[in-house]
Amino acid sequence: MVHPITRRDFLLQSAVYSGALWAALNVPRPHALAAAAESSKPLVLTPTEWKAVEAITARIIPTDDEPGAHEAGVVNFIDKALAHEDKALQPVYKAGLVGVDAVAQRRFKKTFVALGASEQDEVLVALESGKAAGWSKGPVGSADFFAAVRAHTVFGFLCDPVYGGNRDYAGWKVTGYPGRQHHRGGYSKQQMLGTEPIVPVWKA
Repeated sequence: MVHPITRRDFLLQSAVYSGALWAALNVPRPHALAAAAESSKPLVLTPTEWKAVEAITARIIPTDDEPGAHEAGVVNFIDKALAHEDKALQPVYKAGLVGVDAVAQRRFKKTFVALGASEQDEVLVALESGKAAGWSKGPVGSADFFAAVRAHTVFGFLCDPVYGGNRDYAGWKVTGYPGRQHHRGGYSKQQMLGTEPIVPVWKA
């Protein structure tokens, strides 16, 4: 959820640089890659679902003085992932998005996307706790849904832009990650020794 910490701290505390998550970020996704390269139009999410997912991700990594999930196009990454390599999560999203609106309606008599930022945060905190009033007692728990979207949001914010997220290198700029250097011949000896700067891919 949203905490009063810096964007970089949030991502680090999400274990972005741990072995398991970093490996997940770099798992080959050839089908999602091809779909993202072909179009940024929805493949799995309906227009209404697209807006809802976009709103949720925008609260998980909000925009402040730095770009957030919205600017990074995270929803496009999620849609392409759900269409292909993460297809098994489609039912989780379909049920979960219905549940999000049910909770929002129960609390505020509005859909999630119609809520203000603080109200959206309140709904997401309830989902994360697993005690969201109004959530249907089905096969998908609110905490499990939130965990899936949160993981996808971080992935989409930091993945290689070819997969449909991290638009304009937004996530890499925020975290200071220079990019996958082997695309440009790897680090030089001087860069490894710190005598020459590492030029980020977005400035190359």
